[in-house]
Amino acid sequence: MADDDDTSAGLTPETKTTPRRRASRIAGPPAQAATPGEVPATSVAAPAAAASPASGVAAPGTASPSAASAPAEPREAADVEAGAAGVDAEAGGVSGDDAPDTPAGSPRSRLRRVAAIVAAVLIVVLLGTTGWLLVEQNAADDRDAQRNAFVQTARQTVLNLTTIKPDTAKEDVDRILAGASGEFKAEFDGREDPFVGVVQEAGVTTVGKIIESGLESQDGNTAKVLVAARADVSTPDGAQNGPRDFRMRVTVTDDGGTMTASKVEFVP
Repeated sequence: MADDDDTSAGLTPETKTTPRRRASRIAGPPAQAATPGEVPATSVAAPAAAASPASGVAAPGTASPSAASAPAEPREAADVEAGAAGVDAEAGGVSGDDAPDTPAGSPRSRLRRVAAIVAAVLIVVLLGTTGWLLVEQNAADDRDAQRNAFVQTARQTVLNLTTIKPDTAKEDVDRILAGASGEFKAEFDGREDPFVGVVQEAGVTTVGKIIESGLESQDGNTAKVLVAARADVSTPDGAQNGPRDFRMRVTVTDDGGTMTASKVEFVP
């Protein structure tokens, strides 16, 4: 006992307090001795299992390839959207149905209002001009028609005066008076029958034709027309047969659309 105590007393405090560790190993077949320069297989087995891609969880201190590349895709989409927004901003804003309505007081709204007013004024002016042109055209047509009627009345009056036959003297005089008025008609008042008698007694036949005619002047509803005519004269004995040329100035009056010769003058 004493020796045991002495032996116990000879132990150091470190020997007393530190228990001896038992060697332990991983279950399984005994590890083979590694050849020089070869890494033991057990040194990499645990980290490989911890970083297995199938588990989806990376081992501490290691980064998963899918986790490292995941943030890149959202960042690229955001960059594309930002670039598209910048292009739209440079192009002048949004377009299509997303474009906001133009404010009532904006310059574009005022420009549209001014354009609408100008278009309305132009339409009114064009309509007014068209109406004025139509009125002027109708007035010009009426003037031309009246001038033509003046000339035709003068031509017919001279033709009636230069065409008289003994057999139709009465009808010829009546035809002259039917187209006469004013001073010209007054010259025949009370002289119709004596004139017819002279023509029948002399047996003189005259057949006239119009050579030329033209409007000399016009004053309202009255116009003066120059007429050049030729009358072929035939007498019973033939002594005075031949053409006779005349120039006459006929004053024609338009009385409510009725054209009559109000004066006839011989022009040398």
